[in-house]
Amino acid sequence: MTTVIGVRFRSVGKIYYFAPKDLEIKAGEHVIVETARGVEYGKVVLPPREVEDEKVIQPLKEVIRVATVQDKKKEENNRKKEKEAFQICLKKIKEHHLEMKLIDVEYTFDNNKILFYFTADGRIDFRELVKDLASVFKTRIELRQIGVRDETKILGGIGICGRALCCHTYLSEFAPVSIKMAKEQNLSLNPTKISGVCGRLMCCLKNEEETYEELNRKLPNQGDRVTAPDGLKGEVQSVNVLRQLVKVVVDVGDEKEIREYRADELKFKPRQKKEKIRLTDEEMKALKELEKEK
Repeated sequence: MTTVIGVRFRSVGKIYYFAPKDLEIKAGEHVIVETARGVEYGKVVLPPREVEDEKVIQPLKEVIRVATVQDKKKEENNRKKEKEAFQICLKKIKEHHLEMKLIDVEYTFDNNKILFYFTADGRIDFRELVKDLASVFKTRIELRQIGVRDETKILGGIGICGRALCCHTYLSEFAPVSIKMAKEQNLSLNPTKISGVCGRLMCCLKNEEETYEELNRKLPNQGDRVTAPDGLKGEVQSVNVLRQLVKVVVDVGDEKEIREYRADELKFKPRQKKEKIRLTDEEMKALKELEKEK
């Protein structure tokens, strides 16, 4: 077992492990650590704890020190400098006539490097831009192209649910999302209904996927023949996944009636292979576009 602390460098960024040495460090405090990018200022989100050696990437870097008041002031000054650098970079992009959208700027704590995050439709030759920026800031420059999901995570926004975006508030990493999840939850396959602000499939489709999979296993498919507890036989018209209720068109004498039963009362063959999703060419094209990961 290895003693570590968990540190974040962005509000909803990935958690990285560091060795606390003999320092007394509490969750919520800020620390100065050395990373692959240089010396960084981060927030402790996991207090000292022991984790399995397999979960730690060696060599584990140590905390340099707990952040001081001077460190906090320097970090605040860096945030101001980032805003200025953003405006300068926008101007330089325009001068070089580059088809790219600047998203964010980040200074390392020791000012040894400035990172510029941008999006673009294809590959961009930004070598001249880097030289230009280096001559202005007199430090190392790194331009990093990111995808639309990362762009939305950085910028934030409001989802169709009316709440702040999950990726901007608590999701530290993106989970794979597929059309199968929307189908499993009986959602409309209209791309405008299941895509998020980023234009990709909504991350929240993943939240209840396991629950729906378990509940659907206990239900018949629409159109299946079932036998009700009262002995009547009929065809499944619709199912209510969450309430585990099934509406069945049963034969009562010479007439047909729609009756509702609990799923566990019905006799039917267990679900076979999932039915295929039938889409129009336009829907298929739009859904494939949603599933792309940049």
